[in-house]
Amino acid sequence: MLPPIVVKLGGSLTDSTPLGSLLEEVCAARCQLVIVPGGGPFANAVRAAQARHGFSDLAAHRMAMVAMAQYGLMLADLAAKPWRTAWSAEAVQDELARAAATPIVWLPDPSRDALELAASWNVTSDTLALWLAARLSARRLVLVKSCQRPASEDLPALTAAGIVDASFAALAKQQPEVVATLVYQASASALRAALTEAI
Repeated sequence: MLPPIVVKLGGSLTDSTPLGSLLEEVCAARCQLVIVPGGGPFANAVRAAQARHGFSDLAAHRMAMVAMAQYGLMLADLAAKPWRTAWSAEAVQDELARAAATPIVWLPDPSRDALELAASWNVTSDTLALWLAARLSARRLVLVKSCQRPASEDLPALTAAGIVDASFAALAKQQPEVVATLVYQASASALRAALTEAI
């Protein structure tokens, strides 16, 4: 079986009208997809709680990973066709071995996944998606964003603009075999093109 394509659906898409169209494109894809959910409003709630109560970055990092899982459960439920869910990267690999065609949503386990990455807000779902893509030997990583395409798409510019997190570029240098593609403006047609190109 061919390696999967990892698709990160940003948390900002919760406020995006095309979310339904994006889910349809994922369902229609003719390849094995692993979905990485962003944190969205669930992670924003963690940020607000940390600012108010002052708990550690380690606790906040773990809580933000749980926030990603919350968004992932929402996405899996909204999909027209049932999506599989997997609590941990190891569970994703087990699901991939079943060779079913339906997308798999990674629900990150903060006690098991990406423990070698820094526990800080510099590591968000972007870097975690890249980590998972490398772990799965994925053919491609597709990051779906709601923002406009920037003037420059090199990694320093994307980092400076806040389009990818502060740790993404460093991990990308360590994992050059993972080809990352960004889809802007939550474009369903651009997502379709990215998935078709990756097959």
